[in-house]
Amino acid sequence: MTNSSDNKVPDYYVPALARGLQIIEMFDKENRILSTQDFAEHLGVSASSTYRIIQTLLDMGYLKKVTRNAYELGPQVVSRGFAFLAGKDLVDIAAPHLNALRDNTSISCHLAIREGLDTIYIYRAQAAQRLSVNMPVGARLPCHTNAMGRLLLQQLSEIEFNAMYQTLQLDRYPGPHPQTLPELKALLKKEWAQGYSSNRSDNATAIAVPVTNYLGKTIAAINISGADQVMNNQDQFEEAKQQLIETAQAISKEAP
Repeated sequence: MTNSSDNKVPDYYVPALARGLQIIEMFDKENRILSTQDFAEHLGVSASSTYRIIQTLLDMGYLKKVTRNAYELGPQVVSRGFAFLAGKDLVDIAAPHLNALRDNTSISCHLAIREGLDTIYIYRAQAAQRLSVNMPVGARLPCHTNAMGRLLLQQLSEIEFNAMYQTLQLDRYPGPHPQTLPELKALLKKEWAQGYSSNRSDNATAIAVPVTNYLGKTIAAINISGADQVMNNQDQFEEAKQQLIETAQAISKEAP
């Protein structure tokens, strides 16, 4: 039998290690629990051939036994992955994505987090055009008065939200911002359901979407913010919104 050069196994290839990594890679959001037979069929070997590999992964914490012949990913997979991601700063992760979004849309982009009831801008990708809107890094705005801030309020539980807003006079801030707590809650519910927030002020429009971590929890928000002369074009608005959503999804995949 002749061997094809295309299928040649590298000199230092370790089959058992490769199979162990293939087993770990089988798990995803649709396949959270897998059996010994699933592993064997995927690897194209007998169930008995996978036994030592499975036992090694169990001993090292990369698999966890659920039932006699069923397994889920073990704590080492999560802890190692999280430790790696935690070493990456959110700004470092988001910056290249926001710069690309700015270049593709010619609209300024920002990244923000929440501190108390304030939105804090921690990065901006500034558009070069004259009719651009740019908030400086370090700027603070009340969360309920801007699109990113209202998305960041989704981090709060109902109890936390009521406790933090029960003494705040929302009507201190002029419209079109919400003037009462029920009005703010209704707006938050609407924006959460549609997956994005928008805000118009000072002849400018901002669209914001959440950035989430691996648990699906909102940890930050990004926006595109442009002059109404640009954003009032419905086709341009929808195209920019879609690119913003895709950018947030890309950042979320890398977020700590």
